[in-house]
Order: sequence, then C-alpha cells, then structure tokens
Amino acid sequence: MNLFRYVSLAVLVASVSACAGGETTSDGPSSTGTDANLSGKITIDGSSTVLPIAEAMAEEFQAANSDVKITVGKSGTGGGFKKFCAGETEISNASRPIKQKEIDLCAEKNIEYIEIPVAYDALSVVVNKDNDWAECMTVDELKTAWAKGAQGKISKWNQVNSKYPDAPLTLYGPGTDSGTFDYFNEAITDEEGSRGDFATSEDDNTIVRGVAGDKNAMGYFGYSYYEENKDSLRAVQIDGGDGCITPSDATVLDGTYSPLARPLFIYVSKTAMDRPEMKSFVEFYLDPANKELVADVGYFPMPDDIYGKALARAQEGKTGTIFPDGKTVGVKLSDVL
Repeated sequence: MNLFRYVSLAVLVASVSACAGGETTSDGPSSTGTDANLSGKITIDGSSTVLPIAEAMAEEFQAANSDVKITVGKSGTGGGFKKFCAGETEISNASRPIKQKEIDLCAEKNIEYIEIPVAYDALSVVVNKDNDWAECMTVDELKTAWAKGAQGKISKWNQVNSKYPDAPLTLYGPGTDSGTFDYFNEAITDEEGSRGDFATSEDDNTIVRGVAGDKNAMGYFGYSYYEENKDSLRAVQIDGGDGCITPSDATVLDGTYSPLARPLFIYVSKTAMDRPEMKSFVEFYLDPANKELVADVGYFPMPDDIYGKALARAQEGKTGTIFPDGKTVGVKLSDVL
C-alpha cells in the first residue's frame, strides 16, 4: 500500500471514528451499512487488480463496524473463482466476467452468485522510464509483439515497428490465471491468443519491478499499479483507430481509451448476501458517496446511475452473468445492467 493511500485511509478512518452515532462528515465515506449490531466474517479472494479497491472498502467498513472481520486475498481472477465455486470464499474479485467452465464449476457445488460491477480500469501498457521511442502504439503493433505467432520470432523492438531501435524486446505480463491476461488477449490478440515466452507473475508488483529495471522492457497491468509507480514507468498511449489516447478518468468514461478500458467486478454468494453484515458491506461498496475510495487507490469510479443499477441488482438478488459470451470489449454497462 503506497504512502498516498495510507494517508488517505488514515484521514478517512479518523473521520469515521470521530463521528457520533455512525454519522460521517461531508469529507468522509458514507455511513451506509454502519450498524452497531453487525458482526461476522467475510472472506474475499481473487483478482490482484481489484485487490486495492477491496482492501480500501474492507478497511473503511471495518472502521465503522468493528465486529465484522473481512479478509482479502489475491490468487488471481481464475484462482479466486476456484475458491469461490468450492465454497471457500464469499466474494470473488474479478477483472473479467466469469467463464463458462467457472459457471459450470459453481453449478456443480450449488453456488449461486450475484455479478456486480464496482469500478472501471484502464488496462495500462507500460515501458521503462528511459524508453524514448514507444510513446504511442497501435493495437496492431501490440498484437505483433504479444500474439502467439510472435513466439520465437519477434524478439526486437524494430520488428514491432521499423522506426523503433534494434534493441531486445523484453516482455512482462500476468499469468494465465489472471483476468487481466484474459482481457488483454480478448482486446489485443483476439482469437490467436498470447505468446508464452514472456516473464509471468500473478503479482503485479513483480511486473512493475521487471519493467522498471530494464530499459527495453514492456508489460501490462491494471491502472492502479501504474499510478503507484509512475516515477519509474511510463504509460504508452494507445491508438485503437482514432489516434493516440492516454488512460485517464475522462478517456475511460467517454470510451475513447479503447479497447483497453474495462469494468471490474465482485461476485457475491447469494446465500451469503442474505446475512446482514454481507448485505450492509455490499451496500457500502456500491454507495456513490464512497466512490472516492475507488479513486484513492487509482481506479475510476462508475457514474452514479450505474452504481444505482448495480445496487438494485444486488438487493434484488439477481443471479447469473450479464455477459453470456464472457466478453466486455465494447459493451456498455448501462446497456446490460
């Protein structure tokens, strides 16, 4: 957790603790979900991308509900679904929609789930700070570098673009259990899939260190990890066909940071949702008054009307996925919620 986040959370916790009767100041998170009688345990695991949001929400909720204990792990989106569908966790963080094989696994164990979008991310392609050539890359160039057909063939920057230097191309990325890996391939390499000869890790901080330590490196992960490390990394602008676009709040919400803007999710056990502490926690998570916590850890809050639709879905206990083909590229949440 970086210094900025620690300071932000410390101020917010102090604000909540200082308020009488569970009320908050205008600068602090909403008191939605605050109940002196709440108690219990909530177990969360899954995406490392969603992890900072889940940690921030858990810390704030526990500050106002001290008898509720929330644990947050990070085994990747795929690893999280394995635990969730086995009944080992009650919330699964995910940086992509649930896959059919995971739907089937949950069905075998009679695990019903509520799919809830919680924020937007700008999946960020990053290079070393000393890289002075790859300012902007097209989707085709990224595909040239990362697609399955590049394995054993594309090993230098000038093979991606003849204007780039004759220098080694070193690649770092998430492992195959990562939803970020799946989304990047959906958006960039499409049906061809990804090359396998690059350094992988389920820990995004490992990818950060790899790219930061090698002038010729390129990698990708969620925007929060770039935001935390932008002194040693540079985000590449992406040209999806309409010019070079930098990831930002504005370009994510207006859809111009395409095709790498994406929604992030939590999957909540329907059975667990019937418990008062879980219901209150989810309502706290989706209260627009608390979206500053999303921004504080480097992601992009959803519009208030989307939070309202997501909350209604949770409160009504609507199970199943709103992405039957598992794809979110080009899909607007306002159209499917």
